[in-house]
This record gives sequence, structure tokens and C-alpha cells, in this order.
Amino acid sequence: MPPPVTTVPGAIWASLPVPALMVDAGDRIHDINPAAEQFLNASAKALRGVPVFDRLAIDAAMDQAFARVRRAQAALFINDADVTTGERPPVQCNLQIAPLQDEPDTLLLLITPRELSDRPGRGAGVQRAAKSAIGMAEMLAHEIKNPLAGISGAAQLLSMNLSPGDRELTDLIVEETRRVVKLLEQVEQFGNLRPPDRRAVNLHDVLDRVRRSALVGFATRMTVIEDYDPSLPPAWADPDQLAQVFINLMKNAAEAAGPGGGTIRLRTFYDHALRRRNPDGTGAALPLNIEVVDDGPGIRPDIAADIFEPFVSGRSNGTGLGLALVSKIISEHGGWIAVDSVPGRTLFRISLPLAPPGTARAEREAD
Repeated sequence: MPPPVTTVPGAIWASLPVPALMVDAGDRIHDINPAAEQFLNASAKALRGVPVFDRLAIDAAMDQAFARVRRAQAALFINDADVTTGERPPVQCNLQIAPLQDEPDTLLLLITPRELSDRPGRGAGVQRAAKSAIGMAEMLAHEIKNPLAGISGAAQLLSMNLSPGDRELTDLIVEETRRVVKLLEQVEQFGNLRPPDRRAVNLHDVLDRVRRSALVGFATRMTVIEDYDPSLPPAWADPDQLAQVFINLMKNAAEAAGPGGGTIRLRTFYDHALRRRNPDGTGAALPLNIEVVDDGPGIRPDIAADIFEPFVSGRSNGTGLGLALVSKIISEHGGWIAVDSVPGRTLFRISLPLAPPGTARAEREAD
């Protein structure tokens, strides 16, 4: 018999506005709140003792996620996962998994629907509207950059005939226009809807290229440690887009470290058991894992659940587009990204599929 599980006070449990499930050490449903009863279309009484994944199909490596939360005793956030009960179309959701304080092997699973394709018939229209909005933002960014370049150039010409005191004002103009141009470039990049040009990719080659670039640029104060699995097989990915992912993650780590610097650990490993659960009950293997770990202050708890959303940033001068772009790229690769952050340790883990058999050999012969 499993040990008794702590219960959440009834008023709080019933008041939670999102579906919440309490999962015991055997990954069976111990309890669900009223919002989860509606989401699952079943009563708490009927579902107690039922294996949670008999009733939920989640497009994420949930077995591994549950194991990590139990091992680390820390909350884990998973964004943009498709969730279905088998009786309804998949719904894109954000997930939060946390251990109960008095029962470390018992987990609380919160499911927050994104409401992008929740209503039948509206998904395609919403996606078209989102693409239109992104396209308009990209066009505006391009148009605004041109006059900004003229403003910056004019300010630099004016500064040549000014006293040092007045030159501070033109320097400010140049600095601020450069900052705005940088933001607009990120908007343009985020609006790039080009699908990944996938091929067989040596992940260590991509990581080494990014590491060398970072150490002579934004990560000059950082110590970068390589912890690679030398036998890692090729991934099925776009090398340039993956490089952008790793650059963004390393840059975030370097900026979080502050002027004193810090340590970034790049780790790769193979996990044959890691699979993405599809809504139809099948699984897709994601055995190639890359971790970017830093020893910075961690992600603020109030934004941790939304860290992959556009314009969410933990820095006062941050744009909040870097991690949104990372999530977008990994999602388009059919991969999975998760974050685990506590003060002194933030870990981003990316899981990717293998290159199809024979692909790597064919590309080597073509070269």
C-alpha cells in the first residue's frame, strides 16, 4: 500500500482556476480539483488510483520531468506542450510540476491552457492572425530601422563640432538608437517563419563554434566548462538555428552573472528512454540532450512560468525575445526544452531527435 498523501486545504484546492492533479509516488492520480474534473470530463472519485498517463497524453517527456522534480525537489516548468485526454482535440498548455513539502514523492501538476486552439474551428484563424501580427511587426521593424540609422549618423556628425559637455547628449542619442535597432533586429528575427533546414548535425561542432565566439565576445568574463559525451550521434537539425539557440542561452547566463563573471557548463548526453508523448498515444524519441547550466542568481519566481513568452524578461533592460525565440526554434525542430532554476543554479535542457539512419553518411559523401 502506498503511504498516505497530504491533502491540500479544500477551499484552496477548489478555488484553483486551472486544472490541478495530485500524483502519488506511483504516478497514479490521488486527487484532482473541480477545474481538472471539467478538463478531464470525469469526477475525482472515478479517477483516484488511475495512472495519470492513462487519462492524459502530453507532448513532453513527462516521465523524465517527474523524475527530475522528485530528485531535485524543485519545481519544473514546461511551456507549449500539447495536452489531450483522448476525448478532445489537443490543447496547447503550460505545465507546472512541483513536489509537495511533506510528501517529496507526491507531485502537484498544474495545467494552464494557452487558449490558442482550445475551441474547435478557431485554431486556424488564430494562427493566421498570429502570423499576420508577426508579419506586420517584422515590416514595421524594417521600416523604423532606416530613419534610426539616419538619426544616429546625424548625431555622430553633430558631435564632431560640440564641446565635451554637449557631446554627452549626442552620445546618448547614438547609444539609445543602437539599443532600439537591436530590439528591432530581434523582432525581425522572431518574425522569421522559415522552417528549419534540417540535416545531420554534430552537436559538438555547433557548441564549439558558439563557445569560441562567446569567449571573445559577451562571455569574456565567464568560465565555460565542456562536459560532452564523445559518442553522441548526429542530430536532425538546422545547425545555424541551433547555434542561435545556444548563443541566446549562453548570453542570458553571462548577463545574469554580472560584472564578476561566473561559470557556464555545457553538457551533452544520450538518453534512449526519453520520448515525447504524442496525443495519439505514440511516442517520438528525443535521445539527444544538451544542458546549459550557470551559477547565476536564478530566474525570478514571479516570471519563471512565463519565461519562454515574448517580452518576459528578468532584466530591467531586457527585451524578453531571446528565450521566446529559443522556444520557437526548438518547437519547430520537434524537440523539447525545459528549465529548472534555483538561486545559484539555472539549467536549460534541450532534447532533440536523431538524424535518420544513413543521413550522416550521405552528407559526408556529398561534401
